[in-house]
Amino acid sequence: MRLEHIALYTDDLEATRAFFVRYFGAVSNELYHNPRTVACDHGDLRLGYIHISFGVGGRAEVDRLTARLADDGYRVADGPRMTGDGCYESCIVGPGGCLIEIAG
Repeated sequence: MRLEHIALYTDDLEATRAFFVRYFGAVSNELYHNPRTVACDHGDLRLGYIHISFGVGGRAEVDRLTARLADDGYRVADGPRMTGDGCYESCIVGPGGCLIEIAG
């Protein structure tokens, strides 16, 4: 399985793109802008998503990436820890305050 794409609202597209490219090996395509889905009044603009989860291949990788993100100034919201359903994960606060889960 792979993550096909992410659609989100952001107030800093370049910073958000750079974050996912740098830390998760994302590949950015050309800018897609649909004016029908963007609020005209900036006060009504929605930002972000609830959370997104990336599987990184094991506990050591969860620990490594979590430490790297923390060293680079991103806030670790939770973990790394073993969840009640047996998953090893951490959660960081990414660009725009969006939660990003890093799972083993």
